[in-house]
Amino acid sequence: MAERIPQSSGNSPGGGGLALRFISGKYQGGEFPLEGDREIYIGRSSDLEMVLVEEMVSRKHARVTVRGGEITIEDLGSTNGTFVNGEKIERATLKEGDRVLIGTSILKVVVVTASQASLRVPSGGVMSAPRRTVGGTDEGPRMSGAIEEVPLPDLMQLFGTSRKSGVLVVTTEHSTGRLYLKQGIVHYAAIDSSPDLPALKAIYRMLGWERGLFQLDPPEERVFDSPLDLPVQEILMEALRQQDEFNVIRERLPAPEVPLMLSVPLVPKLSALSEHELDVLQLAVNSPDLAAVMDLSARSDLETGQILSKLLSQKYLTSAE
Repeated sequence: MAERIPQSSGNSPGGGGLALRFISGKYQGGEFPLEGDREIYIGRSSDLEMVLVEEMVSRKHARVTVRGGEITIEDLGSTNGTFVNGEKIERATLKEGDRVLIGTSILKVVVVTASQASLRVPSGGVMSAPRRTVGGTDEGPRMSGAIEEVPLPDLMQLFGTSRKSGVLVVTTEHSTGRLYLKQGIVHYAAIDSSPDLPALKAIYRMLGWERGLFQLDPPEERVFDSPLDLPVQEILMEALRQQDEFNVIRERLPAPEVPLMLSVPLVPKLSALSEHELDVLQLAVNSPDLAAVMDLSARSDLETGQILSKLLSQKYLTSAE
């Protein structure tokens, strides 16, 4: 069966308009213009305006209505639900920037110019579904995209609410991280370049990544020594708090690749430091750079950063910058 996404029927007033852009999933990059007053039915059935062929999409899944400049979306009793900005909805009004999750596809409401308004599809508005082949095996569609388009906190909110299972693989220029999900619960996390990092610390660090690619792989049956099994919302609240506070002190710290050294002469008294501060001081002196200190510290990145900031400002440590 083929997926049908009709071409634009004309230009919106002012030379542009809104469209639903696929930013994740097997249709990534496609756009569906939202023009004039119309109803757009979405589902697996071949006679609908937007046909998405995948198991998690119902035959008649949702309806988008464009009327009088207002865009609404309504779930039509689908099995797996329709989500807007991470919330499961029955009916919702859409605006620019909103994200819609249907099956494994994430669509974003975007502004398009007149020159962008027609989708790049073959004549007749029908395109075959691309399928990902790994190791010679056709494994079907996977959710994938760029975290510049879908920030990881937003993505995790979607996965938690929609109770997804799988391994979320996030690849940046320097690292690859994995989040293991079971029915929307975070089971475990690891970063390849920092294998000894505790799972919770790995999650908090990954949620601060702003550039890279993500892909939701099928679930893996693995046994971890210290599984987390925490709700997404609980993790997100603490991660975002820590990230906000860490961003404040980040500018007071040297770059990750910069070595830290004990100040010579050492004027402030070591007896004035707490046990945790002494531990971080010892790590800093014995580690090749700031990144290694952050990895090896038993404290969170926020706590370690706060201690390092104090040690630098009070001249216990100096950097090689």
